Amino acid sequence: MSNYIETFVNILFNVLLFAILGRVLISWIDPMGNMRVTQILREITEPILAPIRSVMPNLGMIDLSPLVAMLLIQLLHSLIRNAI
Repeated sequence: MSNYIETFVNILFNVLLFAILGRVLISWIDPMGNMRVTQILREITEPILAPIRSVMPNLGMIDLSPLVAMLLIQLLHSLIRNAI
């Protein structure tokens, strides 16, 4: 049973990491967000990125919230993996 939970947690955190990375990469191709895949990635990642953006200082055109989110996700993943 524990193996199934561990697999689920691994898949969940990997999907979140890839969704954030995908959003960063696709923002270079579709900065206006007109493509459907861009909208899907925004819907998945915005609940994670918006709170981080609200506490980070504004750096102009540079958005470091995806980097911070990915680091926090990896930290949380390792904490949960060690707890299981």
